Parts: sequence; C-alpha cells; structure tokens
Amino acid sequence: MFPHSPGASAPTALEVPMMRSLPAALSQLLLLLLLLQAPPCRLQALSTMKLRLVGPEGRPEEGRLEVLYQGQWGTVCDDDFALQEAMVACRQLGFETALTWAHSAKYGQGEGPIWLDNVRCVGTESSLDQCMSNGWGVSDCSHSEDIGVVCHPQRQRGYLSERVSNALGPQGRRLEEVRLKPILASAKRHSLVTEGAVEVKYEGHWRQVCDQDWTRNNSKVVCGMLGFPSEAPVNSLYYRKVWNLKMKDPKSRLKSLTQKNSFWIHRVNCLGTEPHLANCQVQVAPARGKQRPACPGGMHAVASCVPGPRFRPGKAKPGRKESRAEELKVRLRSGAQVGEGRVEVLMNRQWGTVCDHGWNLISATIVCRQLGFGSAREALFGAQLGQGLGPIHLSEVRCRGYERTLSDCPSLEGSQNGCQHENDAAVRCNVPNMGFQNQVRLAGGRSPEEGVVEVQVEVNGVRRWGAVCSDHWGLTEARVACRQLGLGFANHAIKDTWYWQGTPGAGEVVMSGVRCSGTELALQQCQRHGPVHCSHGAGRFSAGVSCTDSAPDLVMNAQLVQETAYLEDRPLSQLYCAHEENCLSQSADHMDWPYGHRRLLRFSSQIYNLGRADFRPKTGRHSWIWHQCHRHYHSIEVFTHYDLLTLNGSKVAEGHKASFCLEDTNCPAGLQKRYACANFGEQGVTVGCWDTYRHDIDCQWVDITDVGPGNYIFQVVVNPKYEVAESDFSNNMMRCRCKYDGHRVWLHNCHTGDSYRANEELSLEQEQRLRNNLI
Repeated sequence: MFPHSPGASAPTALEVPMMRSLPAALSQLLLLLLLLQAPPCRLQALSTMKLRLVGPEGRPEEGRLEVLYQGQWGTVCDDDFALQEAMVACRQLGFETALTWAHSAKYGQGEGPIWLDNVRCVGTESSLDQCMSNGWGVSDCSHSEDIGVVCHPQRQRGYLSERVSNALGPQGRRLEEVRLKPILASAKRHSLVTEGAVEVKYEGHWRQVCDQDWTRNNSKVVCGMLGFPSEAPVNSLYYRKVWNLKMKDPKSRLKSLTQKNSFWIHRVNCLGTEPHLANCQVQVAPARGKQRPACPGGMHAVASCVPGPRFRPGKAKPGRKESRAEELKVRLRSGAQVGEGRVEVLMNRQWGTVCDHGWNLISATIVCRQLGFGSAREALFGAQLGQGLGPIHLSEVRCRGYERTLSDCPSLEGSQNGCQHENDAAVRCNVPNMGFQNQVRLAGGRSPEEGVVEVQVEVNGVRRWGAVCSDHWGLTEARVACRQLGLGFANHAIKDTWYWQGTPGAGEVVMSGVRCSGTELALQQCQRHGPVHCSHGAGRFSAGVSCTDSAPDLVMNAQLVQETAYLEDRPLSQLYCAHEENCLSQSADHMDWPYGHRRLLRFSSQIYNLGRADFRPKTGRHSWIWHQCHRHYHSIEVFTHYDLLTLNGSKVAEGHKASFCLEDTNCPAGLQKRYACANFGEQGVTVGCWDTYRHDIDCQWVDITDVGPGNYIFQVVVNPKYEVAESDFSNNMMRCRCKYDGHRVWLHNCHTGDSYRANEELSLEQEQRLRNNLI
C-alpha cells in the first residue's frame, strides 16, 4: 500500500462502506486508483537532503544525480525530467546553471533505492524540495532509467569551496583523523614523525589498520592527509620481527588487544588519488554475520612518508636541476597560512592565475603535492584568497589524480570561456605538524591575536620561555610570528610593549637580532644573534605583534604606467609647492628661481587593492599632516617611491609621492566606493577598488633634469617602508625598461616585481636593497 500523499482528498463516507463490501483485492485496487488521481506531492523541507553527481573522474559538474535521504544515497528516475529540473539541481549543487540532462542511465546504473520519480519543477526553485514529485520512494522505474545532468562548470558566487568530507558510508560515520605511531627508536627521536604504524580515529577512538592487502596507494593517501607529498617503501620483514617479539612478550598487552575487533580497521583499499581515507573503500569490521577476527594473522599497517623540501631537516637540495624549475611553474599567493593561497602558474615566462571552472579537490591536490605539501583539504572558488592581476592562464583543469604536475593535466586557455579574476581558484593544503606552534605564544594582549611575543628556545641545554628583543623587529619578523601562531598575517609589528604584561618568569630576553626573510615557518629558523645582545634590555621594549586573518594587497597597474609616460619641461614658477614638498632633485635648490625649468618624466599610476581587507593609513586623522601650500592632508608621508636606475641598479634620479588623497577613485560594477578625501573624509582603498594618481598632478613625476641620454630602469615601489601590513609584499614593486635620447622617452616591458620570475627570483633581502637603493 502506498502512503497517502499530502493534498489528496480522503474517501467519502459512501465510498468507504462500498470498499468494505467488496473483496479485499478489489478494494485495494480502488484505493490505489483514488491515490493515483491525487495531485503530485511536494516534498518535505530539504534542509537535511543533499545532492551529488556521480560521473567521470575530474568532471565534478556532470554525472548521475543522486539524493541522500534517511542516511542512504539513491537515484532519480528520468520520467518527466527535463532542463528546468536539471537547472534546479545544478543550482542546488552550487553551479550557475544546467547545460543539459541525460536519460536512460547514461552515467551508469546506480544502486540502492530510486528516491524520486516524476519530478516536475517550474525552473525558478532554489532546490528540488520545492518541486513536485510522487513522494519519497514512490516510483515505477528501474535503475536503467536513472537521470544524469550536466551543469555549467562556473560556480555560483555564494559557493565558496569544495572541502574534504570525512563521512564514511551512508550512515555518516566519521574517520576523524590519521596519525603515524613511531615504532623505531630513530623515528621516536624526531619531532616530525614520517614513519610508523597507521592509526585512524574512528568515532572518537583510535584504531590500528590491518596490514592485509595494504598497498602503497593506501600509504600515499595517509601521507597526503599528514601533509607529505609522497610515500616510500617500508621494510616489512623488519616490522614483522618487531611485531612477533611484542606478541611473545608476556608483559605486553598487545596480544589481548589484537583479539578485539574494536582494535582494528579491517580493510582499506585506495586508488592513491583520494584526498581523504574516507573516500577510499574502508571496511571497519568483517562482513556481518561472520564471527571472525578483524585481522587474523596480520599486524598493523606501516607507512613511510617523504616530507617536502621545506619540511626536511637541514637544507635539502633538489636532486635534479630541472626539479627546481618545475617547482617554480606553480606557486601560491596571498595565503594567511603555510600551504594556502591563490594558485598561479608560470607560462610563457609570465605568472597568471587559474580559473575556478571545473576546479576541484583532485586538481588542487596535484598543486599541493607539486609544491611539497600533502593532499588538498579545500579547493576554493570565486577568488576567496584575493584576485590576481595579469593573464588567466588555465581553465577547466581536468586532473585525474595521477599527474606529477599541474601542466600534465588537460585544460583550456583561461581566455576561451570568459573567465574573470573574480573566478580565480585557490587551495588549502595539508601541511606537516612540525610542532613550531607550541614554541611561541602571545601574552598580555586584549585579544588572543595580540600581545608580547614569547618564544621557547634552548638555553644552556635547557628549554625555557622568554621574550624577543625589539631591535630590528619589523613587519617581516612579525609576519613569521603570526604565521607560526596560526593567526595569519601581521597587522602591526610593535617595539614598545610596556602596556602589555608578559607571562611571569618569561620576561628575560632569550632571542635578539632577529632577521627573517619572510618564508620561514618559525622565528627559530630566522637569523639571530648567538649570544643574546639587546640594546634596550627586556621589559617595555620586548617585541610584540598584532595579527589578522585578512590583509590588503596593493598592486600597481604596470600597463597604465607604460601607456601614459611622457616628458614635460615645467617652468620653475609653477613648481614652488612641489619644491617645498621635496619633489624635485637637489640641484633645483641652486637655480635662479623663478627663471628656468625642470625636465619631468610624468606618468599616471593606478593602484589596485587585490587583498581581502581594506587598505587604511597606519595613523588616524588626528595624526595626519596638513600641507599649507597644496592645502591638503598627508595620511602617509611616503606612499610611493619613484626612481630612475642605471642597468646595474645605481640611482640617478628619484621622486616620491605622499598619500595626500588615498581614496576609491573607481570600483568595479556592483561594488560601492567607501573612501573619499573630500571634506576631510576617511581615507583608504576598498577591496577590489583602485586609487588613481593622474599624470597632471603635482609630484606625479621623476625629475630627470640632470640625467643624460641612455638606457635605464624605471622603478615604482608602493608602500616602500612597509608602514601598512599587506598579504604579499613581493608585488609592490613595478619596473620598466626606459630609453631616453635627451628629447624623448620610451618605457617598455613594464611589469610588477613578481610577474616574470622564473629561476632568477630575488631574495627578499635583495629586493629590499633595490627598493631602498642600497646597491
């Protein structure tokens, strides 16, 4: 008997006695006919209902449509299913729309119940629960009629990422964590465990995995979850000897424990491409009804993992010359933590982004492993970690999981399907736990994100906590500290912390002369003094930080500089205010004012904020400086450096631009301007907007009056003194090749500092020397 559908009218008083007087079979037939005449029902609220597509590997936007109901996945029949129903399903799955649908089990026959039949939607519904159907499980179909859909690969704006799921099977049980338990004495001595018995946390309890049918593909998945890019073979015979000795030891509890099925995960079978062990075929216990041990005659599975170059002890060198070049063909930008960021690839000697059309965990895992991390725990869409600037190199990336690098995966050119930078893909990778987070802490702050930095170091053979000297303490060092703490970016590097009370007994300075390059995983990896020497002593001058999980990122539009550059001979009579603000070369001091002129290289600059937080001046309005001559406030005294350099880096002319009006000149469609300088307004640059300094305003130039003809490098550096924290300082510098013949000037090959990097990447220290003209 079918359940009564909501909305169906009940049998009348006359009908019921009639049915009672008829034979049972005939009355059932009449009732069935009455029910079939009822209008189709609307499903209950689908807040607990989930959809998925089961289809070709590497194509998340197409496949057999399946529905999760009462803890079990089932299929949908193709009766009455058409494009409007496919559109609703695709939108519920997070895609923009549907391209088509496929009947007659094109993507293979499913298993389990056929949950829905005769689904009929208008097409405007946001989920299938708002459509009409026969009701749950009411169907006259077979699995040869399972429906499939093909969605447009572009994700919806609100659909942020694809995350690893640790659900195991239709019951939704969880494989929560994986770890390696070291067995060898040498493995126990290291803080980073790379080899040991595989243990899985299942429903809150740790279990060991039986080694029967254990393969290196299984080890690869385990290693990926622990942050390692690859696995290595293990000496199974040796581990078997150790196991047998423990089993014979009368003092060991191992023998009694192994006889309990709750001690084991019975069997695991992975392909090696899965991002999580729960995505493999996992059998927790032997098949039901068979009262047999979970691991008869077996032992615990052992895995050996190979850490990436950044996590190996000492300075690991690539085994082949091309390995370093291959590694540099992909990079992560603007991530708050190690192993996360916007994905950028190097093609035709230029860095560009990857479109999120078709982006998924399998392709993200290839990127993570290529960079020396583990598998991906999250594939992010919609420029969640900031927008790039420049070409979009790839779209529709279709990795299968076996590729060594992203360039081995099939893909399209990013320009072929209308991708914009608002579709830039990003990734969060699994990273090894090095234990560094336990060697630093903050004390005394108003919130957990700020305070005095206290570190744990070894002093005379004893590990102890202490403060860090604030000499040379800057944003680069603060950023390493925040990242080590797991708190993201540095907002402020604080040298005077008298108002924060540190931990009692940890006030003595144990680290001084700290100089970081910015890529270190911990302050303990930065250069520092051997014997501690702090000119200020401890107490109020201990180093402190303020951390944030999001930060701005300023990038100069190099193309606009190249297109707008020109020369002007400007009379001295029009340069009094510019002279007062030091915008001319020193030789202008010795001229016969107001007679004569200065030769100026003028250009427009357009500065984008591509980060995830608004760019704001370091100081509030009460600290801004009023300049009477130009009659405006300077919120940042030196916002940009403009320099003309010889080809070997020597400075021949300079200029600078104060931030007298830091505002949203323009924003993309749909984004509201927030900052304007008029009427002493708030200054800043909103995320996604840009600030434009036109070529015809004062100080928007380099004074080249004293420069002779020749070939030069024209350089612009935004936020040169790191006064305001950013997520990425490597793109603050823009350079052009400059040719000057004494009468005309040409700028060409203008690019931001990290646009054309390959093997010749500069270290941060070299960059800072070039920015500050210390060569």
